[in-house]
Amino acid sequence: MHRHEGPSRGKFTAAITAAVALAVTAAGVVVARYDDRPPWATDIAYEGGFILASRIRGYDVDGSRTKALLAGECGLMQRQGMGGDRAVHDPAAWVAGCLDGAAGRPSRNQGLLH
Repeated sequence: MHRHEGPSRGKFTAAITAAVALAVTAAGVVVARYDDRPPWATDIAYEGGFILASRIRGYDVDGSRTKALLAGECGLMQRQGMGGDRAVHDPAAWVAGCLDGAAGRPSRNQGLLH
């Protein structure tokens, strides 16, 4: 017979149980801290506004919609609820993303590290 090297079954089971308990506790703390708002909600809101304005800008043939976005329509759309759930997380970030997308600037979240 060949003996298996490593921790005994009891120690292995105890270590796995402790790791699972730690992970569940950490998840509970994160859920209690952020509830319905994820920790990256500002990035989500910004990207939501940026994508919407970029799409509008891409289909705007005469430039009138883009000018309207830059003149305040981004804020108006957010106040009217057109930003959806993403805008609710951080309305100011949604409007900033919308303005960046309408102006044709690159997203502030582009790149490997942002």
